[in-house]
Amino acid sequence: MSIPIRPALLADAPLLANWAKAMALETEQKILADEDVFPGVRRAIEQDGLARYFIAELNSQPVGCLMLTYEWSDWRNGLWWWIQSVYVDPECRRQGVYRA
Repeated sequence: MSIPIRPALLADAPLLANWAKAMALETEQKILADEDVFPGVRRAIEQDGLARYFIAELNSQPVGCLMLTYEWSDWRNGLWWWIQSVYVDPECRRQGVYRA
């Protein structure tokens, strides 16, 4: 099964914020407030160079995401990607979403 991956759009920001909150609760038992998370997600999408979100879809519905951030490496004289904010809807796990 092929799982399409697309860049996140500003319209995806509420969903990405909800997934970030779900991830924090699931992994760290931490409750995040909308007023803290949503502006950060929105800014990452709007401001080039901060981060890039990608959305995985099944049957044209968003089911997972990840965010790439960048770090400068003086050792390698280049930028490196850091994979962060990975989340897959619990009902869609174990179907190859993250692998895609």
